Amino acid sequence: MRDQARVVVIGGGIAGCSTLYHLTQEGWGDVMLIERDELTSGTTWHSAAQVTNFGQTQTMVGLKSHSIALYQELRDDPDYPVGYNHGDGGIRLANSEAQMDGYRHFASMAAGMGVTFEVIDAAECARRHPLISTENLLGGLWDPTDGHIDPAQLCQALARRARLAGAEVNRHTPVTGLTQHPDHSWTVHTEKGNVNAAIVVNAGGYRCNEIGAMMGVSHPVAAMEHQYFLTEDIPAIAEAGHRMPLLRCPMSDYYCRQEKGGLLLGFYEQDCRTWGLDGIDPKFSNDLCPDDLDRVTDVLEGAFARMPALMETGIRSVVNGPITYTMDGAPLVGPIPGKRNAFCIVGLRAGLGEGGGHGWLLAQQIVHGEAQYDTWVIDPRRFTDHATVELTALKAVEDYQNEFRFHFPHEHRPAGRPMKTTPLTPVLGAEGAAFEPVNGWERIDYIKPSPEFAETPGFTFNEVHDVVAEEVQAVAASVGLTEVSGFNRFEITGPGAHAFLDRMICGTVPRHPGRVGLGYLLNHHGTLKGEATIATLPASNRGPDRIWYGSAAASEYHDMDWLTAHLRPDEEVSIRSLTNAQTILVLAGPKARKVLSAASRGDWSRHAFPWLSVREAYIGIAPVTVLGVSFSGELAYEIHVPNESLHAAYLALRRAGEAFDLRLFGSRAVESMRLEKGFLHWKSEILTEFDPFETGLDRFVKLSKPGFIGREALIRRQAKGPRRKLATLSIDADDAPAHSGASVRRHGKIVGTVTSGAWGHRTGLNLACAFVQPSEAREANTLTVDIVGAARPARVVAAGPYDPDHTRMRS
Repeated sequence: MRDQARVVVIGGGIAGCSTLYHLTQEGWGDVMLIERDELTSGTTWHSAAQVTNFGQTQTMVGLKSHSIALYQELRDDPDYPVGYNHGDGGIRLANSEAQMDGYRHFASMAAGMGVTFEVIDAAECARRHPLISTENLLGGLWDPTDGHIDPAQLCQALARRARLAGAEVNRHTPVTGLTQHPDHSWTVHTEKGNVNAAIVVNAGGYRCNEIGAMMGVSHPVAAMEHQYFLTEDIPAIAEAGHRMPLLRCPMSDYYCRQEKGGLLLGFYEQDCRTWGLDGIDPKFSNDLCPDDLDRVTDVLEGAFARMPALMETGIRSVVNGPITYTMDGAPLVGPIPGKRNAFCIVGLRAGLGEGGGHGWLLAQQIVHGEAQYDTWVIDPRRFTDHATVELTALKAVEDYQNEFRFHFPHEHRPAGRPMKTTPLTPVLGAEGAAFEPVNGWERIDYIKPSPEFAETPGFTFNEVHDVVAEEVQAVAASVGLTEVSGFNRFEITGPGAHAFLDRMICGTVPRHPGRVGLGYLLNHHGTLKGEATIATLPASNRGPDRIWYGSAAASEYHDMDWLTAHLRPDEEVSIRSLTNAQTILVLAGPKARKVLSAASRGDWSRHAFPWLSVREAYIGIAPVTVLGVSFSGELAYEIHVPNESLHAAYLALRRAGEAFDLRLFGSRAVESMRLEKGFLHWKSEILTEFDPFETGLDRFVKLSKPGFIGREALIRRQAKGPRRKLATLSIDADDAPAHSGASVRRHGKIVGTVTSGAWGHRTGLNLACAFVQPSEAREANTLTVDIVGAARPARVVAAGPYDPDHTRMRS
């Protein structure tokens, strides 16, 4: 075993083998894989190994498409062919129109990635899969590429190719420790000696937290027992004359695929259980859990009803093994939060089907700093300090129980809630607030008109549509108040603070005390990394001269890692997180200044406190920091309050607002208003795939400023011209909004993809943002947008059609 490597990958399942192989494909041959036992001896060996192209985001579809193409190539390798049944086809069943709407949306989204799905009716489902009954069935989603692969052969083939490119694979080599050095390199301690590595990758499967503990981290990954059985031969399969398509049933929580002359039948039972949370036997390798078919009786009854032939078939063998889940079902692939030169590829509950693509995207991140897709949907930093093992286990159970039931828009499942709350959460709940979780925080979604009010989630406008309209009208006509919990907030101090931020941000950084600005951070490829509100606070009894850096709640770990990674050793700069210590109250509307003046001493006139100002003050008796900024397009103030004073500030504002008919509003109303203003969301429109010019942020770029990160790359990109342009669309539809991922077309040809959409209640427009081909972004251009299976007419309008001169929020 070598004692040096550029990268050491720990774990020899599909995650580790795929990462190792793809690192060599990116040109890094000095890489090593270390496995405690044999390759594939964890979850991989007993995987059902289904390979579908279905995904709920374009990133997931893209990485699965890569997996399929790679697996086809491996299947056709004359020197080491891999057993891969590609193209059997697969059906995801549905028994409600809402589910069918979802399938229509996913088909449109996949089309934007060059993938063809087909929405079919019940009769066609039965024609393609002759073993199923159409009782209580509306239809399904057909994936023509669906199939399954041999897990062991796949991993061996990837490892073989990696070895041929210079990689080293060490089996039967348990890792006993990890030591990180001041230069951020690592020593990997094993029973066979030490390896010094620049970078380590945790690909430890269900043992990922054993490896994480050696680094001093805990990953939000929990294992679940998962059972499937293999049947005896079924005569109807032989009589069909073709291989049976794969089947996934959200009504009865099972899946099946053909295995020789019978079926492999897997279960996602409601009486499920976690596995290994209190430790895993070191000897558990190439092993299984005890069979427990009593636990899946209810699921089996549903499978019998859907596939009557099963009642005449015997069971040949039973498999019960652990599979890993994260808090939202998507894996953790990317940088480990709070660590340098450390990555993970863990929580792959559908590892064989997706693993080729996950390793591909991770290798790109390791070698190039970014992948060709925005990978936030799988980024480990999307979860922060609330992501404990206990919470992960609750969410893993919930996700397992709903394996084939996708999340509807605005559907927020209850497990593990509430997790993060503020002193106002119960107060707002008593006032009718419906909450949505944002990075674990409970945030107001909308205000229920009555205690018994309930939303029916779906892809069309529902009961909440009129509720949001009233909230927007209240803000536009008078004044509204909402709480924004979990907003990311860093305090940056030191004599080098401004110079540091000037290097991080591609535009102008406010320097004058008491001023606020918006800035964008680029990566080294010149594309967008982050967005931040920068406020300069002069010294006071609350602290020295300091800068507040504010960004999206979900970006807390992401932004801290990015900022600290670029601090120079000689820079006198300190960064301290205030995210969990303070909460924002937003006061918005034409009467917002009157309410603020009634609740706080001092001159809050337009002259004394103009737009983009910041001031320390008191709301009643509560110390606050007030920013004159707006995400709604109305006159608005962000009031930052220490959590211990939050209730006092809220009561003072409510009392002051009584004379002005102050109303509460939620984030659903904010989403409507920000689209009317053309304001962007991080990880909706602000993506690592596009640069600020493509995203319409030209006014925030100052190319004449030397030295900011990404400048030279951005200049090169600008010279080549845009690949896409962000456009605002007005859609001729009043029954449903456009949803993220929907395809934008011209004469039937796909020319772009929607990033977000909502009804604009002040403009009366059904609005969407979309990245489209540059030639299609011209104002007044006519296009169509796919909405639940139908192409709806749309036209390109100016970004921010509501109050385009910003007179209301500057008033």
